[in-house]
Amino acid sequence: MISYLNHNVLEGARARIEYLYEEFDQVIVSFSGGKDSTVILNLALEIAEKKGKLPQPVLFLDQEAEWESAISYIRKVMTDSRVKPYWLQVPIRIFNATSAKDPWLWCWAEGEEWMREKEDYAIKENIYGTDRFHSLFPAFTKHHFSDKSVAYLAGVRCEESPNRLVSLTDKATYKHITYGKVLSKPLNHFTFYPIYDWAFSDVWKAIHDYNWAYAGIYDQYYRYGVPKPNMRVSNLHHETAVHSLTWMHELEADTWEKLNKRLGGINQSKHYNRKDLYAVKDLPFMFKSWKEYRDYLLRNLVEDPKHKEAFTKKFEKLDILYYESIDKDRLYKAEITSILHNDFEGTKLENFRNMNPNIAFRTWKSGRPYLPRPANELYMIPYNGKYDFAEFAKMHPERIYKQT
Repeated sequence: MISYLNHNVLEGARARIEYLYEEFDQVIVSFSGGKDSTVILNLALEIAEKKGKLPQPVLFLDQEAEWESAISYIRKVMTDSRVKPYWLQVPIRIFNATSAKDPWLWCWAEGEEWMREKEDYAIKENIYGTDRFHSLFPAFTKHHFSDKSVAYLAGVRCEESPNRLVSLTDKATYKHITYGKVLSKPLNHFTFYPIYDWAFSDVWKAIHDYNWAYAGIYDQYYRYGVPKPNMRVSNLHHETAVHSLTWMHELEADTWEKLNKRLGGINQSKHYNRKDLYAVKDLPFMFKSWKEYRDYLLRNLVEDPKHKEAFTKKFEKLDILYYESIDKDRLYKAEITSILHNDFEGTKLENFRNMNPNIAFRTWKSGRPYLPRPANELYMIPYNGKYDFAEFAKMHPERIYKQT
């Protein structure tokens, strides 16, 4: 377990959560059924009991297309006497990365054949004025807790994303706290990530040491040999989760059948493995460049005019931003990947922007000073044909941060 000079991350998380209980009128656990929110849930229950604040409010926004073994675990959590359940099974639209013709799952929509029946005690009517996943959290809080200051506790960790590392350590969100985001400043509503500095091993050590229950899909992942970054719980057809479709029929056959019936593109994505469909490695012989291939796919693969316009605007902006970079093909490959995933909302391109080599390039382009970086993070920067940091530092000392 990661340790600081005077405490480890477990002790640090406990102290953070306890502080938030003291600061806010209402603390809510944002729960997905995943390993990280399992840690958050159990630490919150421990501290809420200590402070005499049980039952603990727990919010689960059900996206319908979920692992059944995760739902079974969530049922146990939501019927725990220590928990005040807010299980949202309301009509919202969820992006479908497996099909350009069927780009949305309108989950829990009336008249649809759902993957499973709603829970008796669930909130079933969407009274929140939005049909999108992320905007539903602040809308829910505003509707139910407008007269209270609110702290959501959620399981986001910096280890999983360089972008998260920057956003959760760069500047304060609330008083001295950096590990959070603002939901509504006028209402004093925030989300906080108390285990932001935990590693994957810290999460499972805590679950093992305290014998906490967890979603059974993780055991199946482990037995199947699924890589750690791909052990996702929650939405099954998101652009970051489509890899699970290649083995879902073996892990949860019933879930696979229901999802395939519910949503277009699922079966196709299963039969196209990553090398065939989603990995962009070799330029097809009929194209002269990756840019030409990208433009061909944009013209012929994206049918929805609004989606095509969204892709076009993003590509034009990135083409201008990275015009001077040495390895523009990396950009074009990222854009091709976003087309193949029908990612018109730009999640994969945002991940590309936040890769260290691209951050280094933008820092170079802006003229801002920066610290030395490893050679493998500098290949986008055009300096004398091949980037050499030592030579650059000699020629432009004003561009280098002085290290004290």
